[in-house]
Amino acid sequence: MKKLLLVFVLIYSQLSFAQTAKEIIDKNIELSGGLTNWKLLNSVLLQGKVVLGIKDEYPIKIYQQRPNLTKTVLTINNKDTAIEGYDGSKGYAMNYATNKVQEYTSYVPESFDNDFIDWENKGFEAKYLGKEKVGDIYCHKVELTKNVNKNFYYFDTKTYMLLKEIKKEETLTYSDYKKVGSLLMPFRIESSSAKKDGDYVMLINKIDINKVFPDNIFKF
Repeated sequence: MKKLLLVFVLIYSQLSFAQTAKEIIDKNIELSGGLTNWKLLNSVLLQGKVVLGIKDEYPIKIYQQRPNLTKTVLTINNKDTAIEGYDGSKGYAMNYATNKVQEYTSYVPESFDNDFIDWENKGFEAKYLGKEKVGDIYCHKVELTKNVNKNFYYFDTKTYMLLKEIKKEETLTYSDYKKVGSLLMPFRIESSSAKKDGDYVMLINKIDINKVFPDNIFKF
């Protein structure tokens, strides 16, 4: 009887955690603008500055468009330089050894939407891992798994905004959320990795949404 009760408790606990994970993700989507508004988002232009290391600071523009088009431009010595992008068929990035942009056949573009928009339809499994602090803020920790890939997301327990994301090779922290149209978006993004060679802080001062970009904007 005790074993049967234990099995029941474990099954109930797992179901509760799965439901809780879904509820947390749904709450984040709802409070950050709603699923309909996120799906109506077709393009984004981020403008601000990126801080590399201690002193290196550059103006930055990031163009993104459905389904996976992207281009990152830094202004270096008053000249705009594309350092990474995907034009729908080709991926390219700066080769810092040669100081030139080159095509990468193995470039894997990221989806325009984040993983937890329609996560079930994308084949992810969600698991609630309890509460954990990010700085001084208590967060709900949610794991999304697809095949062997696992990402961890930390949602503020009060606002349900995403504060931290841990991916295989990068940890991202988000803060300074502001309203952009009907959506709440972070205006500060910090990236760190184990190697520490690509760490940065991006401070955004302007976000334009649903702009119509020139046809060749993503070409390299």
